[in-house]
Amino acid sequence: MTDRTSTARPVVVINVVGLTWDMIGPRTPHIRSVLSEGFGRPMSTVLPAVTCSVQASLLTGRKPDAHGIVGNGWYDRDMAEVWFWKQSNALIQSDRIYQTARQRFPGHTTAKLFWWYNMYADVDWSVTPRPSYPADGRKLPDIYTQPADLRDRLQQELGPFPLFRFWGPTADIRSSAWIADASVDILKEHRPTLLLSYLPHLDYNLQRLGPSDPELGADIELVDREAGKIIQAARQTGAHIVVLSEYGITDVRQPVHINRVLREAGYLAVRRETLGWETLDCGASRAFAVADHQTAHVYIRDSRDRDAVQRLLEKTDGIERVLDPASLRQAGLNHRRSGDLVAVSARDAWFTWYFWTDDARAPDYARTVDIHRKPGYDPVELFVDPQIRFPRLHIARRLLQKVLGFRYYMDVIGLDAGIVRGSHGRLPDPDRMETDAPVFVCSDSAVERDAVSVCDVHDMILQLHGT
Repeated sequence: MTDRTSTARPVVVINVVGLTWDMIGPRTPHIRSVLSEGFGRPMSTVLPAVTCSVQASLLTGRKPDAHGIVGNGWYDRDMAEVWFWKQSNALIQSDRIYQTARQRFPGHTTAKLFWWYNMYADVDWSVTPRPSYPADGRKLPDIYTQPADLRDRLQQELGPFPLFRFWGPTADIRSSAWIADASVDILKEHRPTLLLSYLPHLDYNLQRLGPSDPELGADIELVDREAGKIIQAARQTGAHIVVLSEYGITDVRQPVHINRVLREAGYLAVRRETLGWETLDCGASRAFAVADHQTAHVYIRDSRDRDAVQRLLEKTDGIERVLDPASLRQAGLNHRRSGDLVAVSARDAWFTWYFWTDDARAPDYARTVDIHRKPGYDPVELFVDPQIRFPRLHIARRLLQKVLGFRYYMDVIGLDAGIVRGSHGRLPDPDRMETDAPVFVCSDSAVERDAVSVCDVHDMILQLHGT
């Protein structure tokens, strides 16, 4: 066991993605026990309320205009490429809590498990998903760790990380269970001063089914059980415990095909590929959108088009508002990575990345789980295409091709965005904070305040270290 004595009291932070205030009750005895020891609040958040932006704000205490994480992805104007789900910690442009804490508390150590921008983070132990991509096109489950030998030790003790249970049609509790077990292992083995753990399970069926579906009760119980493992281990180390979330998810019924709107108006350009499908030609487009749940960054090549594009989007059904540069400054989203405009959907709507007008011309990766190649977020990846008549047989045939060493195409994702039933990203309505907002729950009322925002968490954790 590695034990570096710190002058700070340890804090364990458990990020239960999608948890809202109204979920904490009889189905969450472990999380509720933390609340009974201390306090909790629904938490106001930043725009966009998506994973990467919120996590960066939690760790820095700043809004996206300061830390630069304007979404889960954005358009790189110099490269003329959309970058989604990149992992380098250097992308965050503000000091992170573990850097500040190390300066303030000698001997401070941090373990960061599956929080985003984890690669090359200035922490003592980190674990993040990182598949291997052989030249033959396969994707093999793997993780990236620092130190490097932590990868082998964890997978020897816990088994291989279940990557295909972390995202995609088969995503389920097994990935969160692996992360919870890894968190307990690192707590016992290394006793970090700050442990950041990420449990994504609720996110899956909240998007598949919507938060109003009665089946969600079972998922709440499952994720509470995994959080309970970490809570028990944290108590054994004498740590403060924080349970929080990044956003709440709302019921949706309306996908908004924002790029099709821009294409039909003559702003978006596509390239016809050799095999017949189309790809988005960002550099040639006068305007296009990087769709990210309920927000979309709209990049405009010539500023003279901005007003016309804004008027077009404002009259599009399912778009609630469009932020111009002045509104972006007010929202804390005015950064060079942001779009020239940012569209925000209605509460029951969300943005697709679809730019084709004929499904026969959709790019081949549209029907696969491919989070890096798609120029926008795609929750339809959580479903097997319902039009596949015998999905298990179809998948088995593709896997057999893989085993036999043939090139294979895991085309199991559909193109019907109407199948999605939950989304997030817009700011929660003030009268719906208990159902639509993320939460902050803490075992120590010493840091209690009447209202908590995502940007308060950085200082609250530092305060907990000092108690």
